Amino acid sequence: MKKITIALAFIGMIMLQGCTVNEDNTNNIDNDTISEVWEYSNNVNFLFSNNYTSTLIFPHPTFNSDMILLYRLDGVVNGQDIWKIMPQTFYFNDGTLDFRYDFDFTTTEAVVYLEGFDLEGILLAFRTNQVIRVVVVPGFFGKNSKVNFNNYKAVVKALKIDESKIIKVQQ
Repeated sequence: MKKITIALAFIGMIMLQGCTVNEDNTNNIDNDTISEVWEYSNNVNFLFSNNYTSTLIFPHPTFNSDMILLYRLDGVVNGQDIWKIMPQTFYFNDGTLDFRYDFDFTTTEAVVYLEGFDLEGILLAFRTNQVIRVVVVPGFFGKNSKVNFNNYKAVVKALKIDESKIIKVQQ
């Protein structure tokens, strides 16, 4: 009886060695992360009264592992929007800092602010009615990606974001 038990145990171990779990995702679909873009239009203002700061409240919280990228609409050329990544710095002709847009963020908001010299003297076109897009990049994507994050169009393409589904946030 002892020999039969040992033989069955041995056969069982051999059979279990051959079992594998195939978790290969041949379609490269990631079902547990979400890339999104939120647009804040014409309600982002940097004035003395708000300390040259604007808080963008997210439609819902992000994950701690997500990257948050902010892009400012810098202009339109031949009908194409030009998006510049923040921080974005502007210099005087002599090469010294004039002002810059910068931001801090949490999982629920981004605080965008101006810093520089004579902020009240900056043209209103740079301080009022700004359009900003927040891009939520899943944490796994940023670590392994070779995408140029300075290029908004490349980021949106790499994340497979449908521009028609951008969420317009009204604050």
